[in-house]
Amino acid sequence: MIVVTGASGNVGRPLVEALALAGEKVTAVSRSPLRYDLPEGARHVRADLADPATLGPALDGADALFVLPAGELLGGSAPAVEVPAAAEEAGVRRVVLLSSQINGTRPEAASHVRLREFEEAVRSSGLDWTILRPGGFASNAYAWSETVRTRRTVIAPFADVALPVVDPADIAEVAAVALRGEGHSGRTYELTGPAAVTPREQAAALSEAIGEEVGYVELTREQAREHMARFMPEPVIEGTLDILGEPLPAEQRVSPDVEKVLGRPAGTFAGWARRNVHAFK
Repeated sequence: MIVVTGASGNVGRPLVEALALAGEKVTAVSRSPLRYDLPEGARHVRADLADPATLGPALDGADALFVLPAGELLGGSAPAVEVPAAAEEAGVRRVVLLSSQINGTRPEAASHVRLREFEEAVRSSGLDWTILRPGGFASNAYAWSETVRTRRTVIAPFADVALPVVDPADIAEVAAVALRGEGHSGRTYELTGPAAVTPREQAAALSEAIGEEVGYVELTREQAREHMARFMPEPVIEGTLDILGEPLPAEQRVSPDVEKVLGRPAGTFAGWARRNVHAFK
């Protein structure tokens, strides 16, 4: 059995579906009720990574665990080592951790201290481990959905700075392969899309998917900071703006790892937009 934490999110949901489609028994873990119907072969257990003691029922009989640290877990709570420790105690043999490209490109970033703690915790555990380090998610474009729906406009900074954003479905497929197959233990995979695309090009892809013109209004860095301050702490804001506005060469590089693991090219932003066009209509 494979346990998937963060089962309600952009990676967790397609991962649950991919594993079930492959014939695996899956336990989908989330802190709150799921808003979708689970596929055959999957069950739901409510638990919280921030309190590893709650994971017991989910881990019972499990062979592998997908760890997706998010929300309160990134702000502190229980020591990171408690999660792999709970997995080991339950008899889990394999863990796949969803981390971030930033831990490789900006290893001192204050915003990613907690993820670095999780990386160290799984590396030092007795489990077979694989770490996934995706770049920016294509699904971050959901932040534009309201203005695209109501005004057919994307409002964002750094219109012409390109990054190879990755489709969350590709992250899920790579995770499924690592959870099910051999040859991935001790590996760290950097996951990106097949080409760097600018926010302006992403707006054009949304326009094509919708079938109507989508405009672009470019924010200054200060305007973007003011907007992000409504829902992000200051160190995270500055780090995010640095990556979006002044990416390092390593952050603009296209990684071969998605194709290496899946045997096919990574999905494009345009493909993600077509699949998720309902959110922007």
